[in-house]
Amino acid sequence: MDNHQLNKDKAPLYEALVQYKNSKKHTYHVPGHKNGQVYSSVAQDTLLQEVMKIDATEITGLDDLHHPESVIMEAQQLAADCFGAEESFFLVGGSTSGNIALLLTVCTEPGDLILVQRNVHKSVIHGLMLAGAHAVFLAPQVDPSSGLATAPAKSTIEEALQAYPNAKGVFITMPNYYGMGFDLSGIAATCHKAGVPLLVDEAHGAHYGQHPALPVSALTAGADGVVQSTHKMLSAMTMGAMLHVQGNLLDRELLKQRLSMIQSSSPSYPIMASLDLARLHLHKHGEKVFSTGLAAVHMVGKGIEDLPRFGLLDTLRESEAYTVQDPFKLVIYDKKKLLSGYELQGKLEEQGCVPEMSDDTYVVLLFSLGSSEEDARHLLKALVHISLEEGPKEIKQHHNLESTATHHVSTWNILHSSVYSCPVPFHLGKIKKEQKEKVSITKASNRISAEMVIPYPPGIPILYPGEIISENMRNHLIKLRDSGAKIQGTADSSLETIWVMVEK
Repeated sequence: MDNHQLNKDKAPLYEALVQYKNSKKHTYHVPGHKNGQVYSSVAQDTLLQEVMKIDATEITGLDDLHHPESVIMEAQQLAADCFGAEESFFLVGGSTSGNIALLLTVCTEPGDLILVQRNVHKSVIHGLMLAGAHAVFLAPQVDPSSGLATAPAKSTIEEALQAYPNAKGVFITMPNYYGMGFDLSGIAATCHKAGVPLLVDEAHGAHYGQHPALPVSALTAGADGVVQSTHKMLSAMTMGAMLHVQGNLLDRELLKQRLSMIQSSSPSYPIMASLDLARLHLHKHGEKVFSTGLAAVHMVGKGIEDLPRFGLLDTLRESEAYTVQDPFKLVIYDKKKLLSGYELQGKLEEQGCVPEMSDDTYVVLLFSLGSSEEDARHLLKALVHISLEEGPKEIKQHHNLESTATHHVSTWNILHSSVYSCPVPFHLGKIKKEQKEKVSITKASNRISAEMVIPYPPGIPILYPGEIISENMRNHLIKLRDSGAKIQGTADSSLETIWVMVEK
């Protein structure tokens, strides 16, 4: 279907599901709940029953995600038009499935080498393992004023591509989990000059490029494959995401095969319908969909300026690493340093405000097109309450952002010893019990990790199996543990102990 034939005022998949629901046909196919009939006698499950009325499967008229020919094909074409891609694919397994599919498309043979930003989501590490790939890890730049990492510099990628001309591609994350970033067009041009695709985990940037106040999207900057969590910053249901592609550097037929391999053969129709509706919302209302949310976040920003207790991360002190900030990500900190980021999150939650995430210093408050002025007023009221509650305490050393670069403890930052690493092999081989031992985290220096350490959120593995635990890394782990960070991937989530390889 040509773009000029697309009806942007339609949500073809959603409309087909509504027609299916209203037809009230007798079902002799899966799913077993039979359009929710199984719950018809249970009053408290009425809401679930309504959802189940459109929880359909690949029957006549509802198309097939893995071989779309009608309503799903049209819905994906409309998504490509909306987000500026040549082709878009619905994901029902979140950005995780898109990241893995891209890696399996680019790295087709065990031992294939790819350049990867070191602080990537765990799904990227899992994709490397599934592909049996070799990764050259790239150190991200660190913004000196905030102490937070963004993405690798263009010069880093140029050097790594020269050192490893056999690289199959470059994989980075933009924006970071604090909404920070910079223009990717230079990196895209560098990749294309070398003849390799730029792959971008833009999970937190599905809204980028949709309003003048928002940063440009990775697609606009020239990226070849872009994964977006439509459920994070737009209006789809949780697990609803999209993969967008453009150019000729990705094998799209292979990509489709990889997607069918890692996504369920029985994808969720409610999730896909929500992706269709999220796109329709943008197509139908354009920039106006962000007006209320931007007004809410502006109200909070102005209110924080009037609260001497709290500071707000922004791009006023631009560095090469940090020139763009997502206005919907408000990153606040206690200038008086009476509360850590974790403690401030706890105080906000006591006041009925649930942040996206926090670290030792910062709290990330995520606004969106769904946020309201009432949300803004409630948050400001909570911050005023916290400010007054903690006011009588002795004031510690005044917070100085310039000093955080070397001392900041973040679940997003990862310590680096070089601009880019030697190739690191990944595989699915299991570490045998006799090959590893449990040691106290305090005694883990210079040992080789036998498990993955993943602070969550945001889900960035700061250690992977086979990586040497430097003394700085051990100290970093201890700081994360003592700061109250939540840890995934380890047998001991308290990080008192860690599994390491037995020394030969």
